[in-house]
Amino acid sequence: MSVTNFHGADEAVPALSGIPTKVTSQSLLDKKLNGRPIAALTAYDYATARLVDEAGIDLILVGDSLAMVVMGYDSTLPVTVDEMLHHTKAVRRAVKRAMVVADMPYGSYHTDLAQAVANAIRFVKEGGAEAVKIEGGANRVELIERLADAEIPVVGHIGLTPQSVHRMGGYKVQGKSMTAIERLIKDALALERAGVIAVVLEGIPREVAQRITAELTVPTIGIGAGPDTDGQILVLHDLVNLTFSGRAKFVRQYGDAAALFRGAFEAYRRDVETRTFPDETESYHLTKETRAVLETATLARRKA
Repeated sequence: MSVTNFHGADEAVPALSGIPTKVTSQSLLDKKLNGRPIAALTAYDYATARLVDEAGIDLILVGDSLAMVVMGYDSTLPVTVDEMLHHTKAVRRAVKRAMVVADMPYGSYHTDLAQAVANAIRFVKEGGAEAVKIEGGANRVELIERLADAEIPVVGHIGLTPQSVHRMGGYKVQGKSMTAIERLIKDALALERAGVIAVVLEGIPREVAQRITAELTVPTIGIGAGPDTDGQILVLHDLVNLTFSGRAKFVRQYGDAAALFRGAFEAYRRDVETRTFPDETESYHLTKETRAVLETATLARRKA
């Protein structure tokens, strides 16, 4: 670490013991330059965000996917800015090391540029996000430039963009024809020129993601885009089997929280029904003196 003194020279400052090195946009860029993969995950609440952060994940996305995996909607479209802010605040309170990125939900940046910037500022100022993510390619250039003017880092997102599900006719792999491939490459380059700090590549062929990653100087983070991107991201609930739906081809399940939770809940119900929970060790007791007074009072009341 270093600070600049009043004469403009860099002065070395030792890192504080016990405090993890904070991940920043420069950290992500350094990983790309050094060929070190970026690990990213979504999180939506304090408890899971804390665990994700403690696991050493570089980037935590408070994704609009919470509409589906937390709120039970069929798509990401219904979630609102206020709902996203609520979850972003919870995640921010848990995180010490990872970079926290907030998804800007559908409708929060699609019409008026001034309103889009105002919404993004809320995610930084109120939510504590260190960057926002927006979907789209060249059509988002002006917005990204405006956000840069407002000192807000932006993560781009192209390929399968869930907020465009109706236009795409469903959640389909993108970039399968040469025309579509060329459009994705142009979009990626346009986003980089506009000033994004990274680009999420979702649901595109491995070869296309590899080409885009080679073209860009900023990091790419893949989801369903093969192993050649600069990093990977998955939805936390997919990772631990909490989505209650079929897994996408690109999802690898690393745990079965559904089975763990279900088993714990069923065991609890059985113990309650058989009166084996709580037991003596899980109960509070009166002192002998107070218990004797209570018993005397109870007997007197019954005789009255």
